[in-house]
Amino acid sequence: MPTTAQPAPGSRRLAAAVAVGAAAALTAMVLPAHPAVAASPYRGANTAAVQDDFNGDGYRDLAVGAPGASNGSVDAAGAVVVLYGSASGVAASRRTVITQATSGVPGVPEEWDRFGTAVTSADLDRDGYADLLVGTPGEAAGTMGGTGSLTVVWGGSAGLKGGASVPTPTGLDEGCHFAAGIAAGDVTGDGAPDLGVTGHCGATTYTGPFTRTGTPARRAFVHALGTNRGVVTGDVDGDGTAERFWLPGPTDGDVSGPVHLENDNGSYTELPLADGLSGQIGDINGDGYGDLVTGVPYDASLTSGDTPAHRGGEIQVLYGSAQGITAGQRPQVVHQDTASVPGGGEDGDLFGFSLGVGDTNGDRYADVLVGSHGEAVGSVGQAGSVTLLRGSAGGLTAAGSTGYTQNTSGVPGAAEQGDLFGASTHLVDLNRDGRAEAVVGTPGENSDGLVWIARGSATGPVASGSLTIGGTSAGATRRYADVDFGEELSGARSTT
Repeated sequence: MPTTAQPAPGSRRLAAAVAVGAAAALTAMVLPAHPAVAASPYRGANTAAVQDDFNGDGYRDLAVGAPGASNGSVDAAGAVVVLYGSASGVAASRRTVITQATSGVPGVPEEWDRFGTAVTSADLDRDGYADLLVGTPGEAAGTMGGTGSLTVVWGGSAGLKGGASVPTPTGLDEGCHFAAGIAAGDVTGDGAPDLGVTGHCGATTYTGPFTRTGTPARRAFVHALGTNRGVVTGDVDGDGTAERFWLPGPTDGDVSGPVHLENDNGSYTELPLADGLSGQIGDINGDGYGDLVTGVPYDASLTSGDTPAHRGGEIQVLYGSAQGITAGQRPQVVHQDTASVPGGGEDGDLFGFSLGVGDTNGDRYADVLVGSHGEAVGSVGQAGSVTLLRGSAGGLTAAGSTGYTQNTSGVPGAAEQGDLFGASTHLVDLNRDGRAEAVVGTPGENSDGLVWIARGSATGPVASGSLTIGGTSAGATRRYADVDFGEELSGARSTT
């Protein structure tokens, strides 16, 4: 991409973005409510047994975006580092680094492409191995910068190898940033994963199955919602197929962002009592129905309008049922001033900017890991924090909730200005013990970025013995721009 289109380098761009009112949403794939013990690979859709398992060894893997990574002398071309799961979790030494210069991966590294801005996975070709999906919203088309592209890298017994381009919508213009967000799930009920892909010029749906050329059975450009920034996919009515929720981003009448449910006939139902700029789905109350969690991070100090979030940000929960999620439902709202939630709401905390959903303690209720990368730790601004809220039979509860920063005992490192701890969050069972690990992205750490990983246990994530992995130690390279390792995980976060 031409250097004239450069954004502010690295993670400082992420920090600066919270000061503007034009917020957008970026979401990624939905985690299963209960991390599964994966069987050997088999043909199927994006089921729990193959989800995130790129090499078919039965362990879920961790894809980490490093969109500021260089490729040789090409600055901010971007990379994705895949850390392979095992009985002992992940390590920097067990990895694959994917770029647009990787053999078989389409495209050419260009400055400020930011390959890896969005990452998720789905078994697109139904061979029993998860495939990696990578959004590159900075990709240029000819002389038009920032049109965007979507790449699939194929999983297999030897790990990720080869790839294809997913067809882009026709008529993309400069700055459309196609593939800024991706969500996968079987919406049609045919056993093949379908995709919802967002961008600044609208959204696109792809109906599986996909061929090895990246071609879907069919695709459609979504005009009805206009500019569309976010999408969430998951089963909220227990019928075995996924519902798709669109998060268009701030509107004139709703600066916290409306939530639209896509109907079977392709129309949309607005959920008038709900807001959200990012989202995840998981079974929080253990009733067998997925529940929609949305993040509403922008308070009145960061945006103007009639519907800003609670001071410091908030999250909302809409509970699934046999009828799904209906338009009349009033969401449960949780923020840092909710009783028993650690901390307190302060201007610009960005509570809800990122969301992870998964069962951290094996009680079969999905928990929610909420990122607040704008949080000050003492006098250290934008150091960042995360908060774990517990699932229960009664729904999401603040009872027993826990907060973590880089100053928490057992967490390696120390809170520093602009670290942005919590800019991305993910809950995923990497060692197949039935308890999700907490993964937290910290893209502002020095010029490198890192992820913090804490194993799950009967009491939830354990800080003692937790580890951090930095971008360069995991194989990403830096020239001038910050590497931004950890800016994106297979979770959900808001962005501009």
